[in-house]
Amino acid sequence: MSGALLGLDLGEKRIGVAFVPAGTTIAFPVKTIEVKGREKTLQEIQRLVLEHKAEKIVIGFPKTLKGEIGIAAEKRIKEAEWYQSGLSVPVVLWDERLSSKEAERILLDADVSRKKRKEVIDQLAAQRILQNYLDNALANS
Repeated sequence: MSGALLGLDLGEKRIGVAFVPAGTTIAFPVKTIEVKGREKTLQEIQRLVLEHKAEKIVIGFPKTLKGEIGIAAEKRIKEAEWYQSGLSVPVVLWDERLSSKEAERILLDADVSRKKRKEVIDQLAAQRILQNYLDNALANS
């Protein structure tokens, strides 16, 4: 991986955002976007692409625990296709199974308050999705 990447954990109300700078192998939580309509959200994501000079966006893909594509995954495919149509960089889906649970466990282990967990859980889930994607890409290169 040489180019910068953005990772997104899409949710109904909030989208967690993570970032991997070009030439590095560590994903960092960046921010949480409050969803206020698709068009405004798309504009914010495109702004982040430009700001971070991202070459690709990795979106969490909610497969079932058995690894199958269920209703949530079907919905995410449609969302990703819609976002892709308005973005200047490629969008890829990446298995996000347990990323939110893993993020929650990390925050609990760090004794982060419930209020603070709510503020950062989506960012940390995006970071876990992006780091898993990156680790897999590095292992297979």
